[in-house]
Amino acid sequence: MPFPHFSNPPAFPAGMLGLDVKILTYRRIGRYLGSQSDFQRRMDGFNHTFPALRGAQAGSDFYVAMCPMRLLPKLFVFDDDDVPPELRAQRTLNRNRVPEIAQYLVQNRTNYVVSALTASVDQSVGFTPLGDANGSETVGTLELPMDARLLINDGQHRRAAVEEALAECPELRDDHVPVIFFVDRGLKRSQQMFADLNKHAIRPSDSLSTLYDRRDPSSELARYLAFTVEGFKGMTEMERSSLSNRSTKLFTLSSIKTASRALLRKGRKDEISLDERAFASAFWSAVCDAMPDWHLARERKVAPGDLRHNCIHAHGVALSAIATAGADLVTEHPKRWRPRLRRLADVDWSRSNHQLWEGRAMQHGRISKAKTSIRLTANLLKTHMGLDLTADEQALERKLAANGG
Repeated sequence: MPFPHFSNPPAFPAGMLGLDVKILTYRRIGRYLGSQSDFQRRMDGFNHTFPALRGAQAGSDFYVAMCPMRLLPKLFVFDDDDVPPELRAQRTLNRNRVPEIAQYLVQNRTNYVVSALTASVDQSVGFTPLGDANGSETVGTLELPMDARLLINDGQHRRAAVEEALAECPELRDDHVPVIFFVDRGLKRSQQMFADLNKHAIRPSDSLSTLYDRRDPSSELARYLAFTVEGFKGMTEMERSSLSNRSTKLFTLSSIKTASRALLRKGRKDEISLDERAFASAFWSAVCDAMPDWHLARERKVAPGDLRHNCIHAHGVALSAIATAGADLVTEHPKRWRPRLRRLADVDWSRSNHQLWEGRAMQHGRISKAKTSIRLTANLLKTHMGLDLTADEQALERKLAANGG
């Protein structure tokens, strides 16, 4: 019994064909007529169709499809009532991450990268290869049923960011994001897939991100300083954000970036002018001149590991504290900050001086990178350089004294 093609579902009188309905969808009519294969051909326009590659892992096929950005919000809905609650609970969005990714897409419209999403499909999918020889059977067209449940195993924040970016930059709609689809009937494997995909994910260190990030002004500044400031050249670890006892480096690129932000009082994405870059270079050069131990390390007359073991100034907390105190120094003495900065050479940086550093750069004998530790260390340096403490800084000192510091 052939059924004509309609651009919109037709209306039928109640009780027609024994069904108490007024409007029947194509899919329901197809099921009633029982002509599934013939009806499916008529339903081609109701499938999601993508160019795709077919591969195999652990004996099961998977598909890599090119999905237009405009379809991502429609394909993947996070609060879908059909998705089991225990699966949705694992995928609660951190909304604070979404705007940052969205702005990255918008601000770098002609120069961005979005990595592949990984998704589970709870129904069988259709794949039509282009051919059957010379590898052409792996290239073809992927069809996803309209009523299939799709669950993101990896990439939920990217998907939400794409939706937010499209609202601000509609021209992104025809750009593509790769999506890896796994067939998972009943979504039974989805939880394990989520765990497996995230179990071995390792975030790159802050230093390595700083080294490769060409968009962040403070990363650009850190690289410039590491390669031009005499005291930093050859003594900066570019890949790791922590130094082992055997490391021949004295600084990390990430600590230089963090300290330089504090010096210039900049936020994460704030622009940095050429004058500010020149000042930062001059400031850190002056600091290096006031640190005899740093010179000895560069000349290989003392091991950097020994300095880290014995001295406060060989740690990131000291670098950030010097920058914090230096920002106030330059504000109060914009023309005469160098002579006062040279007083850093007279500070007893020895970790064995517990009376000086315990409660500030150290907590229970261990180096502390906490913000309060940086602030209290900066207070000590400010006082040493003849600067007055603010009311908040004085309150912090009283609290330290009350705690026996």
